[in-house]
Amino acid sequence: MIAEIVQSSLPVTLLGAGAVRTAALEAALRLAPLLVAADGGANKAVRAGRLPDRVIGDLDSVTAASRAAIPPERFLRVAEQETTDFEKCLVRIEAPHILALGFAGPRADHTLAAWNALVRHPARRCVVLTEKDVAFAAPRRLALDLRPGTRVSLFPMARIAGEASGLRWPIGGLDFRPDGRIGTSNLAEGPVEMGFTAPGMLVILPRAALARALAGLRQATAWPAAGPGRSPARGG
Repeated sequence: MIAEIVQSSLPVTLLGAGAVRTAALEAALRLAPLLVAADGGANKAVRAGRLPDRVIGDLDSVTAASRAAIPPERFLRVAEQETTDFEKCLVRIEAPHILALGFAGPRADHTLAAWNALVRHPARRCVVLTEKDVAFAAPRRLALDLRPGTRVSLFPMARIAGEASGLRWPIGGLDFRPDGRIGTSNLAEGPVEMGFTAPGMLVILPRAALARALAGLRQATAWPAAGPGRSPARGG
């Protein structure tokens, strides 16, 4: 059971320790104003002039300067080493949606770990932002009001089948799997509707489609989530 959950009626910006431009952080906070830092992401927040509402992780990367700046009650230490700091945060945040920055690139292993966590917790409406893309775990059913010509990439992290309308190349009847068929660089012909037989599909769109992705996720049919134990935290 998870002992403490950040429950927020506001969308959450989740900041990691990877490269993030201050302008990108500020843009994310305009869409998701509650700021949660994943371990060393606290240092980036403080340097950007922001104090996180929460800091979650094993806290081994938080500097003395950040500890001095951030009120101690905002730290949530999770000592276990079985999960990444991103996943520690992901399972402890309940919010309308999460915008995650600083978790994808430049290290390939960190990026793959983020994708792994996304598909392992598909009920969380979390969008990971990269320099050029947005990525999220596909819900059971999803409608996206995309402009014609928008790139829609589908990358399976498990064996999955699906169906879609509005894509240039149909996906019905295809056997998606990470060591077989993938769906890189499909194109929207207008609004797109998709449905999948199981969790595990990553949807990757251009960064310019972020607002449309969030709108679609708000209305999506989600995968069921387990009900962890809860205790109130800031932001709800």
